[in-house]
Amino acid sequence: MAAQVSLPRVGVPDVGGVLDQVDDTLDRSTREIERQVEKLARDRLRRIDRLVRRNSDAIELDASGTPARRGELLVMDAPAEALERASEDGFTVLSREKIEGLDLAVIRIGIPEGMSLSDAEKKLRGILPGAEISADNLHFQSGNASVATLALSASSTSSAGAPVGMIDGAPSSAVKVSEMRGFAKGAPYPSNHGSAVASLLAYAGAGPIRVADVYGTDKAGGNALAMAKGLGWLVARGSKVVTISLVGPRNAVLGRAIAAAQRKGVVVVAAVGNDGPASPPSYPASYKGVVAVTAVDGKRRALIEAGRALHLDYAAPGADIYGRNARGRRIELRGTSFATPLVAARASQAIAGGKDWRGALDSEAEDLGKKGHDDIYGRGLVCATCTGR
Repeated sequence: MAAQVSLPRVGVPDVGGVLDQVDDTLDRSTREIERQVEKLARDRLRRIDRLVRRNSDAIELDASGTPARRGELLVMDAPAEALERASEDGFTVLSREKIEGLDLAVIRIGIPEGMSLSDAEKKLRGILPGAEISADNLHFQSGNASVATLALSASSTSSAGAPVGMIDGAPSSAVKVSEMRGFAKGAPYPSNHGSAVASLLAYAGAGPIRVADVYGTDKAGGNALAMAKGLGWLVARGSKVVTISLVGPRNAVLGRAIAAAQRKGVVVVAAVGNDGPASPPSYPASYKGVVAVTAVDGKRRALIEAGRALHLDYAAPGADIYGRNARGRRIELRGTSFATPLVAARASQAIAGGKDWRGALDSEAEDLGKKGHDDIYGRGLVCATCTGR
């Protein structure tokens, strides 16, 4: 599950509206670009269908057609008497979750036997009209790693920055981090993606790195509740910046958790995903105030597969760069996943130096594409020389 998936109940979108922005950045014909964008959209839908079919015991689609943990809903702001009414209709309270560090309370609700998640969500909204209800939506890693023979890898002993938290899979012992905690079945469990992201954080000079593993060995790993819990733990442990190279749909629980972290002064940095410019807006990158990051290759061209968010802040290298996998081997990386920790590390360094992180990143950012802020590179290219070579 190494790419963004969301909104499977829609047809392949019209890509004509996105071609103008892509055509300006790639030395390819418009026809070739159109084919690739259409293929990305179709591939996303196929991945979702395959994921749900192969893991039907743990995953199903919610009311908006996005993958989520089977048989459970998440509820906030529900009065006790309303929950009693829900129980009369077959809904059960599975647990009451207090999210550390964020002052949030979430109730896990089991749905009636034989009822689909989609129907249960609609019914529960009718029973609890004043409550915030969502499925426990899944989020997916937004980058690929392949073994390569390289001169050097992204591994550095520099720790000049402020503490950085990472929500992802766990890195292996080949990548040194300060602390790690699991928020999913079987976690922490080493992953290639988590190892690569952590190695890039270290290479780019992030401060002490703490990792919240939200995948482990769980088929429904990367869910919103696990991410919210992981974020709360990272905030409680003193992280000043949190990097998230995962993408999924809008989710009330995770959105509220991110807003709570931001109120505590934490900078949240997230990838825009790899499903192409015709994909739905990715989250958490699209939440208000989150630093949304896209990627460029070694020639400073925007990646054709880069997704989109409701806003875009910065670009960073996300292809022709290198890191480590779970076995400690040197690997070649591609995806917006790997641009994101580079931006997070830069923010970490600025904060440690007592600087305004936004001003520091803006000062470093190289303006690419159209003059000023644009929808392809955002405010510009950050960490341009951070390739891991």
